Amino acid sequence: MQNVEIKCELRDPALARALCAALRVPLAETLKQTDTYFKLADGRLKRRESEGFPTEYIFYHRENAAKNRISRFKIYSVQEARTVFGMQEPPVWVVVKKVREVYMHDGVRIHLDAVEGLGNFFELEALVTPQNNLAKSYAKVDFLRKHFGPSLGEPLSVSYCDMIAAEQAGG
Repeated sequence: MQNVEIKCELRDPALARALCAALRVPLAETLKQTDTYFKLADGRLKRRESEGFPTEYIFYHRENAAKNRISRFKIYSVQEARTVFGMQEPPVWVVVKKVREVYMHDGVRIHLDAVEGLGNFFELEALVTPQNNLAKSYAKVDFLRKHFGPSLGEPLSVSYCDMIAAEQAGG
């Protein structure tokens, strides 16, 4: 599977919520998530624990770039992950804890994230499907990024795990 995504600083969460309301996009859900990232030689693997949902493992590849980018990913159940990655989990790299507000607009997930120790962030994810091809996904992400522009700061090139790892390393 793949999606088109972008992550930005969120300077004004209240304004972002008002901009959701202007699009008539209600809050779909609020999630408390803990993502445990593991050390791998290639790609990223995280165990996602969301209150009220089954634990899942997400393996992905994504370029570190401060722009719309493609993420290729696969989601595994606990049992599937054990079959693919082994019964013993790889070494833990970092843990990311966040509260995520999820909104949906025209097949695009809008995330308002409050990340423990880092602050507030905005993320868009457009799943690429036969009906929502790559060009449509990019166009939808571009439209929403412009719409939310007044509430946003700089686009980010790295993941929350990279930022936490940098903080832990002292820089």
